[in-house]
Amino acid sequence: MQHLIEGFEHFRHHVFPKQRELFKRLATGQSPGTMFITCADSRVMPELMFNCQPGELFVYRNVGNIVPPYAQHVSGVAAAIEYAIKVLQVRHIVICGHSDCGAMKALQKPELMQDMPSVTAWMKHADVARHVVGQSCCGLPQDAELARLTRENVVSQLEHLRTLPAVAAALARGELRIHGWVYDIAHAELHIFDASRGCFVKFQQSQDELPEATPHFRFAAPAA
Repeated sequence: MQHLIEGFEHFRHHVFPKQRELFKRLATGQSPGTMFITCADSRVMPELMFNCQPGELFVYRNVGNIVPPYAQHVSGVAAAIEYAIKVLQVRHIVICGHSDCGAMKALQKPELMQDMPSVTAWMKHADVARHVVGQSCCGLPQDAELARLTRENVVSQLEHLRTLPAVAAALARGELRIHGWVYDIAHAELHIFDASRGCFVKFQQSQDELPEATPHFRFAAPAA
């Protein structure tokens, strides 16, 4: 905890004074353009990764970057997404998985969740990814299977995302775009789901426009 306190003191005395006007504006409200749904993993830091200033990203984190499909009961994820669309009027929603994900490893080995009933129940929202990989990717090495599972989970969560009424309506009006990404921690690489090709492609700096994820189908080919 002392490290956190010292970190705040550094922020207060060295960072905040240089951006005082920015924080003064943010104190009266926020208007992020993008909602970023990612894993709670401590190694994934969206603002750092994308060089964003405070107020630019509306970040929601949970175990496995999961978006449960729409149901009559309220979930924190659904409430945050609805708020982002209706109140903040975000134009983009990104679901971002990452390499070496503990949640995806638990999908590979359910025994890892044996004494965690809440985690077990939560991870059922990723069951589609587990079944797809299990039935279409037999014989892959463990690391390759984990990478494929991570990508397939992002596609599954994009499909769940589209079931939320606020998302479906905003997409139909052309007011929202959704994106599926996977971040490689060790190599600082980003792979982006391209629905037109049915696969993930590595982000290239020369790309004029990011592909949009409108997932009506599963992978047609392995990731590029």
